[in-house]
Amino acid sequence: MPTYQYACTACGHQLEAVQSFSDESLTVCPACDGKLRKLFSGVGVVFKGSGFYRTDSRNAASAAAPASPSSTPSSTPAPAQSTPAPSSSSSTPAPAA
Repeated sequence: MPTYQYACTACGHQLEAVQSFSDESLTVCPACDGKLRKLFSGVGVVFKGSGFYRTDSRNAASAAAPASPSSTPSSTPAPAQSTPAPSSSSSTPAPAA
């Protein structure tokens, strides 16, 4: 069952009440018989257990390893295939010995 916070509009008295969702809201201040209003605040959410962080689903090796070369562009160009340059000294092949 949720806990609701109330504050009196007349005297400023604050109280908490554990009520069911189907219960009627409190309307009368127990201190001065003034009008009560509900106070709303942020919900405190706590995520416990595994699976809530980006690194939880990875093993230690892949979380620490750098990205693979195929997924990142390379900064060094690939070596070009070299072809032997023709010899300018003679155009006829040398005789076999």
